[in-house]
Amino acid sequence: MKLQRKNGLRATALGALAVSGALVLTACGSDDNTGGSGTGGNSGEKTAAASTIDCGDAKGQLLAAGSSAQKNAMDLWVKNFQAACSGVEINYQAIGSGGGITKFTQGQVTFAGSDSALKPDEVTESQKVCKDGKGINLPMVGGPVAIGYNLPGVENLVLDAPTLAKIFDSKITKWNDEAIAKLNPDAKLPDTAIQAFHRSDESGTTQNLHKYLSTAAPNEWKHDPKSKSWLAPGGQAANGSSGVAAAVKGAENSIGYFELSYATAQSIPTVSIDTGAGAPVEATTENASKAIAAAKVKGTGNDLALELDYATKAEGAYPIILVTYEIPCDKGNKAETLPTLKAFLNYTVSEEGQKVLADAGYAPLPTEIAAKVREIVPTLS
Repeated sequence: MKLQRKNGLRATALGALAVSGALVLTACGSDDNTGGSGTGGNSGEKTAAASTIDCGDAKGQLLAAGSSAQKNAMDLWVKNFQAACSGVEINYQAIGSGGGITKFTQGQVTFAGSDSALKPDEVTESQKVCKDGKGINLPMVGGPVAIGYNLPGVENLVLDAPTLAKIFDSKITKWNDEAIAKLNPDAKLPDTAIQAFHRSDESGTTQNLHKYLSTAAPNEWKHDPKSKSWLAPGGQAANGSSGVAAAVKGAENSIGYFELSYATAQSIPTVSIDTGAGAPVEATTENASKAIAAAKVKGTGNDLALELDYATKAEGAYPIILVTYEIPCDKGNKAETLPTLKAFLNYTVSEEGQKVLADAGYAPLPTEIAAKVREIVPTLS
C-alpha cells in the first residue's frame, strides 16, 4: 500500500537527511494541536539528552504560543529542558501561527512559533513590545504540507496545482470530474460530491498552501497568498491541523491539508503532486527536503526569514512545504524571562536539541542555517 511505501521512504530518508542536514519536518506522536502542549509541569526525569543542556540562568515560567506544526517538537524540547533545568516551566500553546503572533505582538508571550515569517505590519506591531528592537524570524524545523483524502477504493491519488486550486475554490465539486480523471486514468472515481476541509483559525499552514497555489496555479488561484486566513468560498472549516485531519478521517469523499505527521498518525492517505516532473511526487520527508534545500535567506541582519521555491519541478521534489520559525524580540525582551528564553532556544538549535528531533522522526536544520541561528540567540537582549 502507498502508506507502507511512504513509511519505508521516511525511515530510509531520515538517516540520509540527518547526514545531509536537510530541513524537513515529519512529527510523530500526539495529534492534538488545538490547545496547550501539556508540558507545563517539570517531568523531573533527566534524560540522556537533557543531561548535557546548559541551563544558564534559566528560572521561572516562560510562556510561548503559535504553530501547531511544531507542537510535537516543542513537546520533546520542553520535556528535556525542564528535566535538566530544575524550577523552570516552559508553557507552549499550539493555537496556530496567527494566534501565536497576535499574542507575541500584544506582549502576552515571550516568543511565538509561526509557519510563516512575520509580515511588515507584524514587525511594526512587534516594536511596541520589543523596546528598541523588533521581532525576528529564527527557523527551527520545516517539512511537507500533505493533502490528505478519504476516498474508499482509490489509492495513489494524483492531483496537480490547477486541479487542487479548483477543488479548494469550489470550482471542481465531483470526484469523477474530467480534470481528476485525466490525472488518474486507472482509478475508479465515484460520482460523489467532494467535501473539502480547511482551517478555521489563522494558520501558517494555510498561508503556505496559499503561496503554493498562487505560485504553481496563478490562473486558477486568485486569493491573497499572504493571508493566514482561508479565503476561498465553500468548503467546511475545522480548528487546527488535528481538527482538519480528524474531519477528513471521519468523512468519506473528503480532502484537506495538514502536516504530514497528522496523516501518518491517523493512517490518512495523501495525494501525490504532479509538478510537471517525470513522475508525480509523494508527500515524504525525503521529497520535501529536495524542495526546501533550495531555500534562501531573504531576511536582513539577525532576521533569518527564508524564501521557499513552491514552483519547483525538480525530480522528486515535493512542492507544498513550510518552515516553522521561533519569533522572539532581538532587543527589549523582559529581564525576568530573557535568561530562560536564551537558554531554551540555545538548546533547541544546539546539536543535542536537533539530534533529539532526528531520533524522534524529525531532521536537523541545514548546517549553515543552524550555525546562523546559534550565533544570533546569544545576542538576544
